[in-house]
Amino acid sequence: MLPERFKQVFKNKKTQEELDEHYNNLELEKGDYPAMVIAALLTFLPVLLIAMGIIYGIAWLFFLRS
Repeated sequence: MLPERFKQVFKNKKTQEELDEHYNNLELEKGDYPAMVIAALLTFLPVLLIAMGIIYGIAWLFFLRS
């Protein structure tokens, strides 16, 4: 059963041109762009803050500790 599902998924693969045409013809509604920006901030901001905290912590351990 599992290999049949994989065959079905890979069989329906679209070409890059078909995907480009589909997404170029996509029309956004009034509030879609702000919603996408807010979603991106909610997704990436916590990860960036954690990474910055780790970098700051390493710098504190090596350089700023008395």
